[in-house]
Amino acid sequence: MRQFALTVDLARKLITEQFPEYALLSIAEVEKQGHDNRTYRLGPNMLIRMPTAENYAEKVVIEQGLLPNLAPHLSINIPAPIKMGRPSADYPYHFSIYKWLPGKSTNLLTLTDEEKEQLTFDLAKFLKELQAIKVVKGLEPGQHNWWRGDHVSVYDKDGREQITELIEIIDARKALALWDHACATKWDKTPVWIHGDFAIGNMLIDGGKLSAIIDFGGSAVGDPACDLVIAWTYLSGKAREIFISEMDMDSDTWLRACAWALWKATFELCQIADKTSSEALLQKKIIDEVMNG
Repeated sequence: MRQFALTVDLARKLITEQFPEYALLSIAEVEKQGHDNRTYRLGPNMLIRMPTAENYAEKVVIEQGLLPNLAPHLSINIPAPIKMGRPSADYPYHFSIYKWLPGKSTNLLTLTDEEKEQLTFDLAKFLKELQAIKVVKGLEPGQHNWWRGDHVSVYDKDGREQITELIEIIDARKALALWDHACATKWDKTPVWIHGDFAIGNMLIDGGKLSAIIDFGGSAVGDPACDLVIAWTYLSGKAREIFISEMDMDSDTWLRACAWALWKATFELCQIADKTSSEALLQKKIIDEVMNG
């Protein structure tokens, strides 16, 4: 996967060349950058979103067409496309200009238990509204969104290899039993809309409330289990109980959600050299909770 070092200067050059009407606006880094895209604030009311590699750039055109169709069905703000930039000699991909959405990324905040519980109601409401959309046609899961919304067994080989690699530090027998059980179930209802990367880095908080959900590059129509992993990757205690109750999914879907969380946590843990680090302990905690919860 070819990567590019993106800078404010490059963003400014692209804006000046392709959107001269915005050339005098300020351009600044956002507080925390993502991996798939680099984001720059453009003036007071817009942002520039630039993919870091070809795989991510393929989603730009999809999002530009999709987001305006989803927005009328959702009570929470989502990105609103304003312009789409084209590839150039300096930058080989399409990029987006979006409306600036107020709020701070949840991964930059430390919420109290009560604040998390309130957030949980908003998260469940958003997912239920998204899943209820029937009139907007969506893509099936695939390489374009790393198979989010597909059956979790699409990662069967990887999941088993990761669990085996961690046999000395996790209960591999229990993990494989959960994996086998989950792979034996399936979503037997009509496919529904999924976000595909329902993580705290894609949730904005403003005034103590959920103000927006961003980054729909992983969206598709399929099995909603992958969107439920937030129950273990972020929520705990009463907040997790509220989320499970509010989502009102069948036990098999929750089992596949556990398997998605297990796959992701074992993947992350395999990448961490120091298995006693705080990052490793967090992934081990997720693994323990999905197996014992």
